[in-house]
Amino acid sequence: EVQLVESGGGLVQAGGSLRLSCAASGFTFDDYAIGWFRQAPGKEREGVSCISISNGTIYDGDSAKGRFTISKDKNTVFLQMNRLEPEDTAVYYCAAGFNADSDSDYEFHLVCNYGMNYWGKGILVNVSS
Repeated sequence: EVQLVESGGGLVQAGGSLRLSCAASGFTFDDYAIGWFRQAPGKEREGVSCISISNGTIYDGDSAKGRFTISKDKNTVFLQMNRLEPEDTAVYYCAAGFNADSDSDYEFHLVCNYGMNYWGKGILVNVSS
């Protein structure tokens, strides 16, 4: 059974930091890309950051640049979030997309943007002002 389990969310003051974890099981981890997405109240879901497990290539969305860092260790992917702002308040999801056939950054980006096969249940990040 495929499982993606997020942890590390919660309430934090603006300017603070959180580290989200996504523990993956039930599939061949190295064949996938793992992405972090978020959905704020009343807004569409957006991609935050994505990492190729096989080679570590990273694809950051606009919201991640300069403040968020994705990383991996064994079967877990992390999202380190620094200098959090109230606008970062959202439910954060991790997702896994099959990436073993990707031969280029372009194809990897397609997986990150459109090719997620499995999703976690999400975890709330609430940034107070």
